[in-house]
Amino acid sequence: MADGKYLAVFYSDKSGPKWQAWNALSEAERQARDAIGLPALEAWDEKHKDAIVYAGSPLGKTLQVTDDGIAGSVNQLTAFVVVRAPSLEAAARMFEGHPHMSIFPCHAVDVMPMLGMEMDDEGRPNA
Repeated sequence: MADGKYLAVFYSDKSGPKWQAWNALSEAERQARDAIGLPALEAWDEKHKDAIVYAGSPLGKTLQVTDDGIAGSVNQLTAFVVVRAPSLEAAARMFEGHPHMSIFPCHAVDVMPMLGMEMDDEGRPNA
């Protein structure tokens, strides 16, 4: 059976304890954390380069569209990545100890299978 593709979504609760601790850091402490965290992110990417289908992106300001119109919205979604793995559990294990949680203030990663759509190796839907 071929490996499946899985979407991993990182969460940051800006009112939660990880962000409270992050906001309590001095500028020098944050820079020191960045000096450790950014190379750790690069190392994670390198370790999992064969499994990363789409490197994803950080996520920014949110607008929510409803039947009533468009309005600003606050959510905890921070970033995403698409990986290939033999199972959901194997995909989830890739994110244990991820630098976004162990060094930076993300508090969780949801990992879920991408269903019903075949994609090419770049993560684009096949025509």
